[in-house]
Amino acid sequence: MTRQIRLDQIDDLMAEAIQELVQRTTLRWTDLSKNATPVGETGNLRNDWKTDIRKYKGTIINRMEYAEPVIYGTSLPPSWQNRYRTRQQTIKGFPELQAKQLTTQYIPNEFKKIIRSM
Repeated sequence: MTRQIRLDQIDDLMAEAIQELVQRTTLRWTDLSKNATPVGETGNLRNDWKTDIRKYKGTIINRMEYAEPVIYGTSLPPSWQNRYRTRQQTIKGFPELQAKQLTTQYIPNEFKKIIRSM
């Protein structure tokens, strides 16, 4: 059965749906990033991912000093001899690849699920 809502309720319903979508997407992206992050001797890089979810904004961040070279392949340390490399053959720039997948597949599908459940 289709849910009946008044016209003046649409904005509240959409706001609720977007907030849920932001939360789900941010948590999904955090999981994807953690799973894609190579694990060294300590696992600190993988464990340092932090998630911040606000009303309409989700942020994930990794503040480890060596996160940028490992995750993006930029600012490489001298020991890497100007070559990107990880023991697990990590794809440099994986967050952008994940973002593309999230925006083209995950977000549209999740939004449909959220709307259907309302």
